[in-house]
Amino acid sequence: MAEKIIYFNKVGIKLNDNKALKNINLDIITKDFIYLIGKTGSGKSSILRTIYADFPLIQGEAEVLGYDLIKIKKKEIPNLRRKIGIIFQDFKLLPDRTVFKNLEFVLKATEWKKKEKIEERIDSVLEQVKMNDYKNRLPNELSGGEKQRVSIARALLNKPKLVLADEPTGNLDPATSLEIMNILNSINNQGTSIIMATHDYQLISKNPKKTIRIEDERIFELIKKT
Repeated sequence: MAEKIIYFNKVGIKLNDNKALKNINLDIITKDFIYLIGKTGSGKSSILRTIYADFPLIQGEAEVLGYDLIKIKKKEIPNLRRKIGIIFQDFKLLPDRTVFKNLEFVLKATEWKKKEKIEERIDSVLEQVKMNDYKNRLPNELSGGEKQRVSIARALLNKPKLVLADEPTGNLDPATSLEIMNILNSINNQGTSIIMATHDYQLISKNPKKTIRIEDERIFELIKKT
């Protein structure tokens, strides 16, 4: 039986003083790849932030990777986040550090100690995204697609069971977006669950997956993979 990665039951999430998502029911299992779609401001990013315990719930039950989001203690949140890889639209790379140093920073922050193990892991994830020849470059020496590859590599450093991708192709041209999508498909095929917030409907049509739509403050449609 596949492991349940995420369980939301009648979850409510406050978006602002006048708006909240209500009655969100969500089941994500191992190897799922799900698109989260909806208009800007509909709550896609808020759902992702709730999953990694950055947004509080206002109602319902929620469990992510064995952590109860209602009862989770502040000191437990870093442990949850180590099990989740996060990919951002704007990359969020440290501009004054090389690709290698950006990745090293994350590993050291998550208690990796041994230099040889750190180097080995960085080489492994950069190889996975075909960026091993770029590890001594600064972010401003990289194209948008190359920066996103590094962002993906960073998300994979701690071998997460779940990757959350927030508009990962939003700043990329169609050809580069397809390359990024191929990498994400490869990661998913190796057993990592992925939730990808996107408004790139052309990309969705070329790579159909399960799709959750947010509209009128509710999840209202679940389209099975074709």
